[in-house]
Amino acid sequence: MKEQDPAQDQLAQVILAIESSEFAQHLRVWLGGLCRFDNITMLAFFENRKPEVFVTEAAEHRVFERISSHYVNGAYLLDPFYTLHKTGASDGLYRLADVAPDQFQRNEYFKSYYQRTTLVDELAFFSRPAPGVSITICIGRDASTASRFSARDLAAAHRIAPVVNALATRNWRDLKGAKDASTENAAETLRRRLTEEKSISLSARQSEIALLILQGHSSISIGLTLGISPQTVKVIRKQLYKKCSISSQGELYYLIAPFLAQNR
Repeated sequence: MKEQDPAQDQLAQVILAIESSEFAQHLRVWLGGLCRFDNITMLAFFENRKPEVFVTEAAEHRVFERISSHYVNGAYLLDPFYTLHKTGASDGLYRLADVAPDQFQRNEYFKSYYQRTTLVDELAFFSRPAPGVSITICIGRDASTASRFSARDLAAAHRIAPVVNALATRNWRDLKGAKDASTENAAETLRRRLTEEKSISLSARQSEIALLILQGHSSISIGLTLGISPQTVKVIRKQLYKKCSISSQGELYYLIAPFLAQNR
């Protein structure tokens, strides 16, 4: 008699748990049997409200120490995985190092928030179960092992990505993308709040570039993203810094970060 495959049994449990309170736990167990990771996060991104976090699990407490106080309250807007949501990325598996801006590790978000999580590598199973909603199931490596995902780990994750995303889509298909009728994006929110609370009047382009700077884009990358020349980006950046009475990317971060998220 043929022995049963534990992974198949675990997958069966995930399927049976769809739309129940036990789904996330069964999914974590199944994933853990196929791909070694130190931590896992399951959350939803929306068009015009804060992310909803379903699961966080890590042995290293620093990984999720500030997810509620900082990440959910605005730092997520600078997360490369959130950019997948905003740009309408296809369902699939994404590695942070592959989707992060060219100067991500040099920006203040990375230094003041991401680096403190001790994360050294992250993979995200990304899916869109409903209009205006994205699910990211992130598995990471952190200070617990201080190692990156191997080629074998990546191959295993890519093999199961269609199944993971199909399960996520089925489980979270009833999530609603809109909490209210607001269509204000992050750049517009930033512009409005700086005017109201700091009397700093940025142009639409200046607020757009401010966000891209904080996400970790160089002038060349910003130019490619917006379809303008790097020299034009540098001119607008200089004007932006002058309006804000600052002289560095770090100062821009600490000025702007509190005004990123809408009050909801």
